[in-house]
Amino acid sequence: MSELRLRHSARAIVLDERDSILLCRFDVPEGAMWATPGGGVEAGETVIAALRRELREEVGLEVDTPPHVWHRQIVAPGHMRGFDGVVEDYFLVRTTAFEPNGALSAAELAAENIAEFRWWRWAEITAYRGPDLFAPRCLVRALIDLLRDGVPAHPVELGW
Repeated sequence: MSELRLRHSARAIVLDERDSILLCRFDVPEGAMWATPGGGVEAGETVIAALRRELREEVGLEVDTPPHVWHRQIVAPGHMRGFDGVVEDYFLVRTTAFEPNGALSAAELAAENIAEFRWWRWAEITAYRGPDLFAPRCLVRALIDLLRDGVPAHPVELGW
């Protein structure tokens, strides 16, 4: 049996002073999806180094070592093109609201399927009735728990 190919990524839960969360809109063939900024961990790169690079590239945010608050692993062939699943580590980044402006050009962001950035309140996500999905699907519940309980002692395991 061959070894599973899992894509490991570092993602940031970027919250502003009003507890709004910064999300990226990904336009993929399956439809649009809103997710936290971040991306793949490259060979030889640590998860924190990947997080720092991705935030700098995508939104122009510099971070030190934020707390690791969520972890998610999905093994499902077809979940992500070219992989048997994903491993995602989420880190909490507190900041003041800002206009995302990273090192990547609009064309480079589009090549990564990123179409837009937006600050969302959790109630707006809950009330959203459009066709776009939010990832992870448990985002609102996990975010409410994080805001209520604070940074966990160990990363919370998320489902889909």
